[in-house]
Amino acid sequence: MASSAEAADDAALSRPLRIGIVAGEASGDMLGAGLIAALRTRFPDATFEGIAGPLMQAAGCSSLHPMEKLSVMGLVEVLRHLPELLTIRRDLIRHFRDHPPDVFIGVDAPDFNFGVEAELRRTGIPTVHYVSPSVWAWRQYRVRKIARSTDLMLTLFPFETDFYAGHGVRAEFVGHPLAEMIADEVDPVAARQELGLPPEQPLVALLPGSRRSEVERLIEPFLGAAAWCRQRRPELQFLIPAANPRVRRIIDAKLNMLPTGFPLSVIDGRSRAAMAAADAVLLASGTATLEALMLKRPMVVAYRLARFSYWLVRRLLRTPYYSLPNYLAGRAVVPEITQDAVTPENLGTALLEQLGKDKGREMQALFGTIHRELRRDASATAAAAVLRLIGR
Repeated sequence: MASSAEAADDAALSRPLRIGIVAGEASGDMLGAGLIAALRTRFPDATFEGIAGPLMQAAGCSSLHPMEKLSVMGLVEVLRHLPELLTIRRDLIRHFRDHPPDVFIGVDAPDFNFGVEAELRRTGIPTVHYVSPSVWAWRQYRVRKIARSTDLMLTLFPFETDFYAGHGVRAEFVGHPLAEMIADEVDPVAARQELGLPPEQPLVALLPGSRRSEVERLIEPFLGAAAWCRQRRPELQFLIPAANPRVRRIIDAKLNMLPTGFPLSVIDGRSRAAMAAADAVLLASGTATLEALMLKRPMVVAYRLARFSYWLVRRLLRTPYYSLPNYLAGRAVVPEITQDAVTPENLGTALLEQLGKDKGREMQALFGTIHRELRRDASATAAAAVLRLIGR
């Protein structure tokens, strides 16, 4: 006869899987949606709730708070929104304590999610963190907090598991979902047809970011760089894919700094198609740089924070690079322009250099090698790792 404990285990295994999951920005929403879809292929009746963006909600996740509330960048900005962030975190912890999931998954947003994970782990709820913060690059002391908060770290890059092994944290490299989503060869002409753009004119895509704060800091120098470039290359056309309606409003409010008739289009979303269509890309540092890498596009990366936030980052940085393409390549293959150097002239000079054909071919070969290394069927691999953790 089975013991009461065995009967309880059997009952737990027979009921629908219940998963708590929290993402804090657009890139996390994409990763979370892929993971939810992969888990549903194994457990179609699984339920998901937490904080979700539009992609995760479309995949079937109930959102207890708007994801935009967590999309805050930089120390100064976080401090300004801290009371609201703490209220949301307390509400989530209380909710999941009262209604324990089989596992809690924090998708990126480490400063928010590690606090939730630590509290839930103390109550016996297994915790997973999907996407390692850049502890190998700066603020390495955070690995102690990670060890206290997380039963399993899912990493997107292979070098990260070695770092965690040296600190006693269980970690698995799952690859990057973008590596599956983006083909080895991308057709710029087809992308331009999709966007209704002329196939013959050279095109530059401008991506000032998805967070309000970074867009507000970058949109003016980006537009200034476009004007600077066109003075020297009158045939150039420009395209800005707005990440969301809030970003679209910020961009639209700044377009009057360009002369009437300036050849720049603003579209809603479709950033991948915009980058695929472009001959070069000017973009904010972040996940979009990895997309540009996999699309094999020459790029210029800009990084700009509140002054105190930048001062603090510089003191804690342990790598010479800000952008993922340079870190993955192990050398400076794309220009990184930071802080006070983010001027129209500096950005424009770097962009025109990236439009050189010889440099573009060399970069495409290197980016292709990195792309293939990251292709691991990431969502399915991550789902399998989560299910192994909880014995399902």
